[in-house]
Amino acid sequence: MSNSDVSDVSDASDPSPDRAASAYDWLGGEARVRSLVDRFYDLMDLEPGYGELRAAHGPSLSDARDKLFWFLSGWLGGPNLYIERFGHPRLRARHMPFRIGIKERDQWVACMAQAMDDEGVDAALSARLRESFMQTADWMRNQGV
Repeated sequence: MSNSDVSDVSDASDPSPDRAASAYDWLGGEARVRSLVDRFYDLMDLEPGYGELRAAHGPSLSDARDKLFWFLSGWLGGPNLYIERFGHPRLRARHMPFRIGIKERDQWVACMAQAMDDEGVDAALSARLRESFMQTADWMRNQGV
């Protein structure tokens, strides 16, 4: 997926507040992206319903927190922090070592949806992001189930 799938929200018909220039801006910038990512990983640690997802991340979530924050910053239309550090995200290739089936896909999307709800992400932006997250998560699947 390219950044243009979610980052450009400048369309005049878009319901975003003040027609923000990007999803990153609409969300609230760096601090809000970091807060969303932190809530996502906190939920993964706290909620038993995300057990398979949590198990795939190993004992520490600190590297994953940073990498998702860096990635989402650029994907949402903010600074390309991930690309500056690692180059092209190559999402599918980087996730190939991990078992990603329907259950893991659904847990990832549900955990992010819960994090967006908990963080008070605008409903219109949340709906748009959920659709993009589901498309990306489904594309990442490397297992049939």
